[in-house]
Amino acid sequence: MLNFLLSPSGRVNRSQFWLFLLCYFTILVLLVSFENVNAEEPGFLTVLFVLAAIWPNLMLQIKRWHDRDKSGWWVLVGLIPVIGSIWILIENGLLPGTEGANRFGPPPA
Repeated sequence: MLNFLLSPSGRVNRSQFWLFLLCYFTILVLLVSFENVNAEEPGFLTVLFVLAAIWPNLMLQIKRWHDRDKSGWWVLVGLIPVIGSIWILIENGLLPGTEGANRFGPPPA
């Protein structure tokens, strides 16, 4: 599990990608609703969770790019306003990975 969350090596398929994002956003919504009953700014636990999840999110995206047989540097596409987010959604969330092994390893189980 630590290799899955903290290492950029390997590949992740679409179902693993969406499952991770579902868990991430579920926890985030629960924290926000728990801490921000009447507050206008995020609570301490919410900020801490978001900061702690930056690295695993980045590693997951890199592995998803690897599954598409592209370099992890494609993560930087997300820095392009609006278009980058749409591009990442299409490439990582909707398109399938390469069939069989590629230069980043065997297909995910």
